[in-house]
Amino acid sequence: MSDTMMGIYVFVFSCFVGYHVVWGVTPALHTPLMAVTNAISAIVIVGAILVSGAFGDGFNWPEVIGFFAVFLASINIFGGFIVTNRILAMFKKK
Repeated sequence: MSDTMMGIYVFVFSCFVGYHVVWGVTPALHTPLMAVTNAISAIVIVGAILVSGAFGDGFNWPEVIGFFAVFLASINIFGGFIVTNRILAMFKKK
């Protein structure tokens, strides 16, 4: 089996499992679930930055694409933390 097909299988399986895990959680637990997944995503981004940190000489397309992937994922993570903070603020006593 080729590496591309293995990657596609893992992607489809992770989408399927992720969908059922998120929709199987009761609404009361969505905020803690979102906070934990944002924290895990942040750890993954730090790992991606460390892995892609070896810059070579000249212009390299994988590094450029990796930079944009890390940039967009970082926006997603920070936005998720902001939304989680707003949701938790709704439960504080005034």
